[in-house]
Amino acid sequence: MNWQELEQACSACTRCGLCETRTNVVFGVGRRNADVMFIGEGPGEQEDLQGVPFVGPAGKLLDDMMSIIDLNRDNSYIANIVKCRPPRNRDPQEEEQAACVDYLRQQVALIQPKIIVCLGRIAATRLIRPDFRITREHGSWIERNGVWMTAIYHPSALLRDVTKRPETFDDLLKIRQKMRELNL
Repeated sequence: MNWQELEQACSACTRCGLCETRTNVVFGVGRRNADVMFIGEGPGEQEDLQGVPFVGPAGKLLDDMMSIIDLNRDNSYIANIVKCRPPRNRDPQEEEQAACVDYLRQQVALIQPKIIVCLGRIAATRLIRPDFRITREHGSWIERNGVWMTAIYHPSALLRDVTKRPETFDDLLKIRQKMRELNL
C-alpha cells in the first residue's frame, strides 16, 4: 500500500468496536521518511476530536521532550498502536491492538525509521517484547531488522508522576546519543 491507500483503509476501518465511538481516525503526523518514529498506545479525547496524535496536555509535553533532542513534528513521525480512541481513555484491549497493528506495520514499512521510541508500557509490550517492564527497562535498546528500539515513559504518566521526569530526561539523552551514533 502507498500512503494514500493506507490512510483511506484506516479511515474506513471497522475491524473492531472502536470504530463505533470514534469521531476521527488518528492516523499519524510528521515527516513520512523520518529517521525517528514515536509510537504511543492510542488517541485520547483531544486527539479523537482533532484527528491528530498527541495534541492534548501529553502532546504538549511530548513536543517539549522532543525539542530537548532537536526533534519536532516536522522531522520525526508520531503514531499510535490503535488509530481510534478507546472509551474513557482506557488501555486498548488486545483484540483492538491486533485489529489495528497491521496499519502501524504498514506505516513503519513506508517510513523506514532508524529509531522507534515506544511511548509507554502498552507500545513497548506490543512492539518490543510482551513481558517488557517499563519501570525497569526504559531507556534500554534493542535492535530488530536494522531498527533500533527503545521505550520511555508515556507523557501522560509523566504528567501524573513528575518524579519520573529525571529518568526520562536521561532516556532522551540516550536517544540523542543513539541518533549521533547513527549519524542522524
